[in-house]
Amino acid sequence: MDAALVLAVLAGQSAPFLFTQPGPGRPPWTVAEYLPVLGASIPLLWRRLAPVTCHVVVAASMGWYALYDPVQPAQPIWYGSLVAMYTVAEKSPPVRRYLSGAFVGLGFLIQTGPVTTARGVVLWAGAYAVGRAAAIRQAYAAELEARAAERERARIARDMHDILAHAVSLMVVQAEAGPVVVRSDPDRAEKTFDAIAAAGRDAMAQLRRMLGVLKETEASRDPQPTLGRLPNLVAAVSATGPRTTLTVRGRPRPVPPDLDVAAYRVVQESLTNIVKHARAASATVAVDWEDDALVITVTDDGRGPGTPNPAGGGNGLIGIRERAAACGGQAAFGPGPDGTGFRVRVRLPLVATAVAR
Repeated sequence: MDAALVLAVLAGQSAPFLFTQPGPGRPPWTVAEYLPVLGASIPLLWRRLAPVTCHVVVAASMGWYALYDPVQPAQPIWYGSLVAMYTVAEKSPPVRRYLSGAFVGLGFLIQTGPVTTARGVVLWAGAYAVGRAAAIRQAYAAELEARAAERERARIARDMHDILAHAVSLMVVQAEAGPVVVRSDPDRAEKTFDAIAAAGRDAMAQLRRMLGVLKETEASRDPQPTLGRLPNLVAAVSATGPRTTLTVRGRPRPVPPDLDVAAYRVVQESLTNIVKHARAASATVAVDWEDDALVITVTDDGRGPGTPNPAGGGNGLIGIRERAAACGGQAAFGPGPDGTGFRVRVRLPLVATAVAR
């Protein structure tokens, strides 16, 4: 691109030599008279590496050209100077921009006079303004990219937390129960170890997909878990932990992918919290398809809120709230309907999400 730009500038500044004839009695244009045109064009090849140096060399070539005045043909516009000024405005810090512009402007004023200088200043100001606009646009695009990367890192952190917390919680519960049932009920002990292995394999598969995407390789690109896998999730928890039931009310319909994944992760994290902290005997997962929203309610009959957690706190409820907010929804936590246990209720709007898409 820079090479094409140099050729275009060189062609524009060579035009006076090609289409203008010397005056009567004057010899043809000489190479010495044409060399400053090369000096005002060729350095643009390095304008990105050394914008200020390039600008100064172009300005010096313009001064060299002025030494032959009025022998050589007049240059209507020094295109190379405009390109160099644009590059300085786009690439250089403020101090270098100001010093470069002042140096070139002063030299131009000494060589050409006030009227021609005023015309050049107008052109330079336009090139400078366009260069600054390009720099601001690039900075804004970089900021947007950084914000998007930060959101992506936060999403990956939430997914990693959900995957590991859920799988490890189920494995710990079953491992603690294993020594008891292996002596009293061998058949149940076999199912317990099968459940541990299944939870570990599922976690490994999800982590492998996630890491494959992060590495941008040809790793497995299976879809993220969505609402369609809720029955399997509930069945796995019910088989290894508290008795869990799933209820779906309303008419299910397609939803955006991010909302689909968020709904699954909300249920997964809620059930993980129940397995880790609630000491519940039973839990229910209710999925209500309303006209304008998807409402997810997870309730258990465990210890309820306000009970000290021997294992320490976590980020589960924070992650649920963040997922709901990312989809434009809300999350509420508190005791169950009868004042016991714990309930998580998340409302994800469907209409607002569709309009946003």
